[in-house]
Amino acid sequence: MSFPGYTSTQIDPRARGKELGTHRREAIVANLAGYSDLFAVAGATATQVRTWGEQALDRAADWAPHLAEEIAGIASGAGLEPWQVAVVNARTEILAAIDAVGEGECSTSVVLPGPRTVQTWDWHDHLRDAPMLWELESSPGHVVRTFTEAGALAKIGVNTAGLGIHFNILRHESDNDDLGVPVHLIARRILEDAATVEDAIAVAYSAQVSASTVITAVTSDDAASIEISPAGVGVIEPESGVLQHCNHFLNSHLAAGERHATDRPSTYARLQHLEANTGGLSSDDHTTRALAMLSHGPDAPVCAHPDLTQPINQRWETVATIALDVPAGRLRVHKGGPCQVTEETWQTF
Repeated sequence: MSFPGYTSTQIDPRARGKELGTHRREAIVANLAGYSDLFAVAGATATQVRTWGEQALDRAADWAPHLAEEIAGIASGAGLEPWQVAVVNARTEILAAIDAVGEGECSTSVVLPGPRTVQTWDWHDHLRDAPMLWELESSPGHVVRTFTEAGALAKIGVNTAGLGIHFNILRHESDNDDLGVPVHLIARRILEDAATVEDAIAVAYSAQVSASTVITAVTSDDAASIEISPAGVGVIEPESGVLQHCNHFLNSHLAAGERHATDRPSTYARLQHLEANTGGLSSDDHTTRALAMLSHGPDAPVCAHPDLTQPINQRWETVATIALDVPAGRLRVHKGGPCQVTEETWQTF
């Protein structure tokens, strides 16, 4: 099993978007439909979703006009309106606007130097076919490779400047329904513009957001978890070369407004599980690191499997396990959770 991959040939943002939208039309339309179902079950109306999509597109145009152009290009190629592709890119913001919460989510570990990284990416099981691997040249000679969702501009990834990012959702009491810059666009700008952790932090500070996330930026010998929320940005540095993050704020100021963990406290147990398995997570071997993540325990479900008796907004699955090879500018991607990882199941991108 593997995720579909696509390599763009265009550098102009609108042309690149149209090319992607044309080649991945069916997947992008299906992803939009899956999110429309999710938003409806979580309580959003179609009118609200359109308004939020239009707002997200406006914020993108103000903050990074070339990314708004790329979204418009994707829409053109896929036979959609630009606001509809903006909805896919702003799914984190829309879920925050309707105050949707859930038990799943992601766990990330980074050990320096190397870096030796791995994360699980949990999401709703009805969207398991949304992910794709996308390679693009954002400017001449600067290549970005990202694990993302069909129609979304980036998520987890690496660039050929020697920097990679992991990505975990957060929730904060300051999250709101006045949509800001989508966090997936922040991830894309970091992959486009950053060669150092300091560069990545600067990109995060430049965006006004309405929803929270943590982007862990890594180079061969440096890392930081950049916690982003409407209340501000917090930077978490490694301790003795180890940096681990789940779905709660670690910055003391931002942690005072924690939302996700107040409803779903397993994030604390998952982080404790990572800390207890730092030995395996320090391995040079990505399979060993993935297996060190494994936990099916009810208190620390790092490897999640959906409860099919629940509605779609409460069904969670570990869709992917991902390790970054930052010096080589590539990703190691396994389709599924750590419990299914073997040496043969990795996809190199």
